[in-house]
Amino acid sequence: MSRVGKQPIVVPDKVKATVGTGAISVQGPKGSLEHGVPAGIKVALDEAGKCIVVTRVSDAKPHRQLHGLTRTLIANMIVGVTEGYKKELELHGIGYSVSLGPKSLTVELGLANTLSLPVPEGVTVEIPQATNPGRIVVTGADKCAVGEFAARIRALRPPEPYLGKGFRYAGETIRRKAGKAFAGVGT
Repeated sequence: MSRVGKQPIVVPDKVKATVGTGAISVQGPKGSLEHGVPAGIKVALDEAGKCIVVTRVSDAKPHRQLHGLTRTLIANMIVGVTEGYKKELELHGIGYSVSLGPKSLTVELGLANTLSLPVPEGVTVEIPQATNPGRIVVTGADKCAVGEFAARIRALRPPEPYLGKGFRYAGETIRRKAGKAFAGVGT
């Protein structure tokens, strides 16, 4: 039995969970999310609606693999609709800038053209200019959507090891390399 999968998921009072045929939906103060349940996995809600239990049909390898994963995804949905998820990124580099449009994020990274990323549904992007002009905060109820959009932003210009320029997650440390010590030794 999966150590993660066998643990019941406690549903807070302000969250409403509904188990349907092949899907589970969760509604809370931060929004509503829905996730499909894979074949071979059963999701049950107890009578009082305070606990969700995930079980598997057999001990076949695909069912064992999906058991803990499904339980974790449902738990992430409950945390997302109650507290939400947040990723912070920092932009380092002279001449690099970020601005926020109505439904897109515009980034200038020293290229010939400015780059524009459309902000997906359910994800909110903020640029707190007062604290740090190169800081971007991505928030939302869906952990996958928040993480994926933050990764797409970071992939535009990952931090390089010599000068440290580019996007990095807040608190991320970049292993720096020493440049050339001297050019032209012996000439």
